[in-house]
Amino acid sequence: MGLSLTGPDLNCPLHSDLTRITVICITPVLLLLLTCAASLVSLPFALEYFYMNLILRKLFAWGSMLGAFAVIYFFTFPHYRQGESSLAGKSAENIQLTLANGQSTNLADYKGKVVVLNFWATWCPPCVEETPALVQLQQRIAPRNAVVLGVSVDEDESAYRNFLQQHGINYPTSRDASKKSALDYGTSMYPETYVIGRDGKILRKIIGPQDWNSPEMTAYFDSVLGKS
Repeated sequence: MGLSLTGPDLNCPLHSDLTRITVICITPVLLLLLTCAASLVSLPFALEYFYMNLILRKLFAWGSMLGAFAVIYFFTFPHYRQGESSLAGKSAENIQLTLANGQSTNLADYKGKVVVLNFWATWCPPCVEETPALVQLQQRIAPRNAVVLGVSVDEDESAYRNFLQQHGINYPTSRDASKKSALDYGTSMYPETYVIGRDGKILRKIIGPQDWNSPEMTAYFDSVLGKS
């Protein structure tokens, strides 16, 4: 009897069932492998996005901290506290003034004097804080052909006049409830001060309350008042 070697009978029911079972079993495995492969391909991109997002967050946080530090540094830097000179040489705006004693005048009337033009308000704590030093500054500079000139932006006249009396203000002051004078100088926060030379030109703009009796300020005014 001879042995016949033939291929599988594709029409055999048993073979057909095995084929279907194989397909059914292998298909999910293939799909799983394809999914894993796709995940592995996309993993670097996901990691890249994650790390980029993390880096951007850290950069934003550090940027915010540096920005806050810069603001604090700017406001506490000695040159800023003593005044900034970006307006130096510009002609001072000639503003109209009605002094507390009722006298009408304007800034141009003070030409020939060094003027310390101070914008302030009774409701402004930093303004109140520096008032005693301004009173002392007036005492020092008045004999040297200079004057502190206050411009209040108070709306309440009685509060303004009570403040002048209670704090012994010894320099001329005016009240401008409209704030026009301050806005003409670009001032919207108080106190703010402009040192104006005898020729009517701005020497320095000073932002915020100052210790007008500090050695630095004393030396500054000595240099300014020593000029003709």
